[in-house]
Amino acid sequence: MKKVLIITYYWPPSGGAGVQRWLKLSKYFPESDWQPIIYTPENPEYPAIDEHLIKDVHPDISVVKTPIWEPYALYKKFTSKKKDAKLGAGFTTEKGEIGKAEKMARWVRGNMFIPDARKFWIKPSVKFLTNYLKENPVDAIISTGPPHSMHLIALGVKKKLNIPWIADFRDPWTNIDFIEELRLTDKSMAKHHRQETEVLTNADVVSTAWYLMKTEFSEKIESDKIKVILNGFDKADFSSEKVDLDRKFTIAHLGSFSPTRNVPLLWEVLGELVKENPEFSSDLEIKVAGQVDGSVRNDIDKNGLTTHLKDAGYVSHGEVVKFMSSSQVLLLVVNQTKVAKGIIPGKVFEYLMSSRPILAIGPRDGDIAKLLVEVNADPIIEYDEKTDMKSRVLASYEAYKKGTLHSQYKGLEKYDRRALSLEFISILNDLNERSLA
Repeated sequence: MKKVLIITYYWPPSGGAGVQRWLKLSKYFPESDWQPIIYTPENPEYPAIDEHLIKDVHPDISVVKTPIWEPYALYKKFTSKKKDAKLGAGFTTEKGEIGKAEKMARWVRGNMFIPDARKFWIKPSVKFLTNYLKENPVDAIISTGPPHSMHLIALGVKKKLNIPWIADFRDPWTNIDFIEELRLTDKSMAKHHRQETEVLTNADVVSTAWYLMKTEFSEKIESDKIKVILNGFDKADFSSEKVDLDRKFTIAHLGSFSPTRNVPLLWEVLGELVKENPEFSSDLEIKVAGQVDGSVRNDIDKNGLTTHLKDAGYVSHGEVVKFMSSSQVLLLVVNQTKVAKGIIPGKVFEYLMSSRPILAIGPRDGDIAKLLVEVNADPIIEYDEKTDMKSRVLASYEAYKKGTLHSQYKGLEKYDRRALSLEFISILNDLNERSLA
């Protein structure tokens, strides 16, 4: 077997979205004679723990860990958080308000820890891996970010050992949707751009999970060097066992419900329907799983919907499929940021595989809108289209009452993680052939 070193911050028992791409892809690499070796921190600060995901680690995968120091203990102390508090993803806050301490902490995080708070692991990792790989050679390296410090580790190893390297971007770097929240100075932003450019230039191949990232990166490097490989679903997660639908008319959102994903107009629409239709009010249940920002809760409460809210908290990935498949409608909101048109939320593929109707809200001319049309899903609704929003909810509710609320999607096979892993295998084989030539 050929060997590939995968540098990733997120690895089981990490929960959340960040771990999914490479846990699932690496699972299928041994089928194509590539053995993954995972390099990951020994003591990371994960936003969630999900022991269930450990079962997805292929038995042929080796995992190498070294200690990491992160400044989160200082951050928690400065912002008066408990030592064991889990840090919210996407800048979610409990009350939906940002205090002075939090604003200052974000400035420090953005300007003092570049590219991110894992920067202190870069030099020790380059030193460790340089020695480790001399005794345990590999045929290629893959780094995945964010956090983008993982790319800088791979860059350091690349400069010393010249091993073929794929830099994989699950999300953007200098154009990530929360970049403005970091309150970067011009000097700090320039440093981010320099580091990003150095990674893009030195990597043998750059892979991205969005089409927009390829477009943006093509301004810095040759587009032929950039490969778009979307996220997907793992068919193994979806058993043939039938899941009973919720008795209530459930509208469910999975994952981080950050401020940029909040759609006040949706809660206004649901609030109006609750007041106008007692039967709808009796049937409605809003299900959420994952971190929910205070701004979302505030708007739900403002529209008289708090009694309809069912908060499941963090749901393990093993239960996520049941949570989705039992829901009447799945809510998908594209972050309302300057990169909204390019965002393709990873969870959309599992939403589709669950075969439940999707209430998608986002830009009508965005990449996710095109994907939904491609698979025969209901078209996306713009954030400010109240009439369409209300009509869609009512149509779904009427179908629910008749027992005819269902969806059938097409062309999902190419988004199976096994199929997507073969796209990376093809790149690895090509790099290996070039290095041997």
